[in-house]
Amino acid sequence: MTKTILIIDDDEKLNQLLTKYLAGFSFSVLASADPADGLKRLAAEPVDLVILDVMLPGMDGFEVCRTIRKTSAVPVIMLTARGDVTDRIVGLEIGADDYLPKPFEPRELVARIQTVLRRQPELQTGDRLKSGPLEADLNRREAWLAGDLLDLTTAEFDLLLLLMKQPGKVFSRDDLLENLRGFEWDATNRTMDILVSRLRTKLNDDPKSPTWIRTVWGTGYQFMPWKSE
Repeated sequence: MTKTILIIDDDEKLNQLLTKYLAGFSFSVLASADPADGLKRLAAEPVDLVILDVMLPGMDGFEVCRTIRKTSAVPVIMLTARGDVTDRIVGLEIGADDYLPKPFEPRELVARIQTVLRRQPELQTGDRLKSGPLEADLNRREAWLAGDLLDLTTAEFDLLLLLMKQPGKVFSRDDLLENLRGFEWDATNRTMDILVSRLRTKLNDDPKSPTWIRTVWGTGYQFMPWKSE
């Protein structure tokens, strides 16, 4: 099935280049140079992934990403002109699924897109997972806590699913990155810590007295089996 990519970038030459290039990999591409127009197109048309530039006129990419996350869990890959580590961390904190510094090779962008999109069918291997009041539906890709639907991004849902499938297992950061993929990892960023922190916030989980995700100091993270009162 053809996947639809929405590009929101004010560089119209780059939009034209990527539209033509991505079409060669069987992607359908929508491109918008104006962030407000891009948000309207996202609301009006089915989109599988958004490529979002940080440096935009009127509304920067961070604000656009925050706006998207209010209503949609569509995967977002952010483009950062400076390749600034701070920009990358902020992007991940507000819900981006991946980032790519400019300038970049178009083939690397395709690889990032394919990796992010590949997560969903690979993780849909069952029906539902349940741990006390926390439930995850693998086919609908939705999770609930005490009956309330959780507003999770693609990466947050995939992380929750990975942890829930093996309660009690301690995952190192490298284990999580290897299983989730799609994130650029180096010694200067805190990609996985940020992702875990975002998920904990949405689970109302206090890291000092966790109900769901425990930090195993010096090792990684562990999903704690539910203990009824």
